[in-house]
Amino acid sequence: MKRFEGKVAVVTGGGGGIGSAISRRLADEGALVVVSDVNGEAAGAVAAEIVSQGGSAIAVAADISQREPCFGLIAEVFDQKGRIDILVNNAGINRRGNLLALTDDDWHTSFAVNLDSMFYLCRAAIPHMIEAGGGVIVNTASQWGLYPAPNHIAYNTTKAAVAAFTQNLARDYAPHKIRVNAVCPGEIHTPMLEAGVKRAGRTIADLGKLVPFGRIGRPEEVAALVAFLASDEAAFMCGSLVEITGAQAVA
Repeated sequence: MKRFEGKVAVVTGGGGGIGSAISRRLADEGALVVVSDVNGEAAGAVAAEIVSQGGSAIAVAADISQREPCFGLIAEVFDQKGRIDILVNNAGINRRGNLLALTDDDWHTSFAVNLDSMFYLCRAAIPHMIEAGGGVIVNTASQWGLYPAPNHIAYNTTKAAVAAFTQNLARDYAPHKIRVNAVCPGEIHTPMLEAGVKRAGRTIADLGKLVPFGRIGRPEEVAALVAFLASDEAAFMCGSLVEITGAQAVA
C-alpha cells in the first residue's frame, strides 16, 4: 500500500526502537519521513537505511526537551518541504522509581521530554495544518498512563498527561480537520525495555509469560497501528486512545 504518497511525516524519537519502526513503515507506504532524534547519528542511520531501500527520508537532530529546538524542527521541515501532513510525537524517556526515589531532575526531565515537547511541537505545527486544511497527529502515550504500574510515577504521570493532552487537542482542532489520536503500548521489545529488564534481573521471556498473548509486542506492530491512525482509513478516529498490549494487565 502507498497510503502516504506525496505526504511529509515528522517522527520524533525516530532513532529509537519504536520510532525507527514507525519511520520505516511510513516511508514504506510512500511518505517522505523526517527522522528526528536527539541522537543525530541514530536518526541519520535510520534515514540512510530508508533511502537505501528506495524510500524518502531526511534526518534532523533536535533536543526536543527544549522549546526552541521544537519550533526550529517544524520551521526547518516547512522551509525545506513546504508542508507537514503527519506529526508523530513518539520521543519519550522512562525515569524509574517511586516518589521518594526520584530526583528533581528525573521528574522535570520526564515532563520536558514526554509532554512539553508535544506542547511545543503541536503549537508549531498546527498553524501549518490549519492553513493546509487539515493534518494528522499521533502521540505515543502508554498503557501505564491509563493503568499506572508501581514504581514509575514520573513516567506514568507524564503518559497520563499525554492521554489527556491528546483528547483535548482532538476536541479543539477537529473543526479544522486535524485528527489527533494516541497509541498506548504495553511491553514492547525495544532497547530501552531490554535495559530496564536487565537492571531488574529479569528476561524478555519472563515478561512474555505475563502477556496472555504469549509474548511481548514488537515495534513493527506499534508502527502498523500508527500508520493506520495516520491514514485515511481512520478518517473518523479523533481523540482515541488505542491500547496495544496483547491483553496484558499492567506488570
